[in-house]
Amino acid sequence: MKKFGLTVLTAFLGGAMAIGAYKVIENNRDGNLSFEDRQKVYFASNREQPVISSTGNVDFTEAAAAVTPAVVYIRTTYAATSGGSQDEMEQMFGQMFGQRVRPQGVQKASGSGVIISPDGYIVTNNHVVEKADKIEITTNDKRVFQAKVIGTDPNTDLALLKISATNMPIVKLGNSDDARVGEWVLAVGNPFNLTSTVTAGIISAKGRNINIIGHGDEEENNPFGRTRLQQSAPKLNKAIESFIQTDAAINPGNSGGALVNTKGELIGINAAIASQTGSYEGYGFAIPVNLAKKVLNDIQKYGSVKRGLVGVSFTELNPDAAQQLGIDRTVGLYVNDLVAGGAAEAAGLHKGDIISKVNGRTVTESSDLQETVGRLQPGDKINLTVIRGGAEKTFSVTLKAETAETRTAAVSKSAEELYNKLGAGFQALTDNQKAKYGLKSGVAVTNVRPGKMFDDLGIEVGSVITSINSMPINAPADIDKALTNLKNGNLKISGIDPQGAAFNNVYTVR
Repeated sequence: MKKFGLTVLTAFLGGAMAIGAYKVIENNRDGNLSFEDRQKVYFASNREQPVISSTGNVDFTEAAAAVTPAVVYIRTTYAATSGGSQDEMEQMFGQMFGQRVRPQGVQKASGSGVIISPDGYIVTNNHVVEKADKIEITTNDKRVFQAKVIGTDPNTDLALLKISATNMPIVKLGNSDDARVGEWVLAVGNPFNLTSTVTAGIISAKGRNINIIGHGDEEENNPFGRTRLQQSAPKLNKAIESFIQTDAAINPGNSGGALVNTKGELIGINAAIASQTGSYEGYGFAIPVNLAKKVLNDIQKYGSVKRGLVGVSFTELNPDAAQQLGIDRTVGLYVNDLVAGGAAEAAGLHKGDIISKVNGRTVTESSDLQETVGRLQPGDKINLTVIRGGAEKTFSVTLKAETAETRTAAVSKSAEELYNKLGAGFQALTDNQKAKYGLKSGVAVTNVRPGKMFDDLGIEVGSVITSINSMPINAPADIDKALTNLKNGNLKISGIDPQGAAFNNVYTVR
């Protein structure tokens, strides 16, 4: 009874305070209240839900202890080059966020990775392992493994590696959507070969599109010139950038390392820095883990990223863009064009529409749309709200699958050193493919990387590999065994091309 009475009294006092505040305002319409008093009245009558951080206590010791054992040191080796190729390597490791170790002879570089599965799956950046012939992993407890590349996605700058190990320590996957600007984070990696380094900072911003993925050597005066990633995918590819920005100290060698909250949960994969010198100047960028989850799961399951397409090209609006387009709206995405037969056209969008919301959330920059779509599969639906003729209208858009012309993911599957040299992606044959070629086994070639063995041999995407060194290939895992059966340094690859013609190619391994 006393508890009930106390509750009633509390409610009465709260109501009285609100009425009193209202009366104060009513009695001071002539502006006699000081600014301080006005603020007291405002905050007393406009109590909002507090902003809740996704992190735990502001103490970094537990998070560092939990994460450090699962962050690995990656060393990559590249074949010796000469002449113009040396300049290419200089670009790759002088301008990107990896770390160049030796300028001449056999090329080596280093970076970081994060173990995300006890059976040895590791996430890192595509640019850390791109074109590598040998990938060496050193764990925090000084064990050394050779890694194979399960797949890469240049459009998000992610790569999935695998080592032969069990019971590995892992970093817990967090939820990057819950991360809030201003909360503490830790960056864990191996800058300048200083292994197992932990630095602290805050999240400075989210959803950053800094236009660095796939821009090669353009715009050398751009502040991101020292961290820009080399484009390796077709020109039609569309990078997905929605970085978490942090001021935690990140330097060359941190690339592919962990960005975690103070609970030790992975919220991002460190990918780039903004710097005129190539070293830390206060601006680091990480790929949100929620985007990474989709990409890595696809690579592990399919050998490639199954990415749905909206089928629009757009201009991100700001005052300058609005003036050039002759419109008065400065926020949103102006639809420049639609892909014929694409998802947006089929849903009813028009050129000149302004995309203002995605799934009910306001769009302020391109990353708001790109990251949302980047997490989805072909066949998934999103709601796009557009402004047309001054009125808002919402369309349900069913994302369409990629085609050869619109493919945005350049995913490759390879393996330890020699497997990496194949430069190809593989997937078990479907029943339709088996029936088409009259085969009971084999693997389909899903990707061919430029400049690698399959590209040199002219083996095309869509070909079927039936044997390597006379050993039958029934699944992608069989390739590892076959590669250990070299004969006089030669690798014999047998199969059927997309037109149904048989081939037997021999490659001398150097």
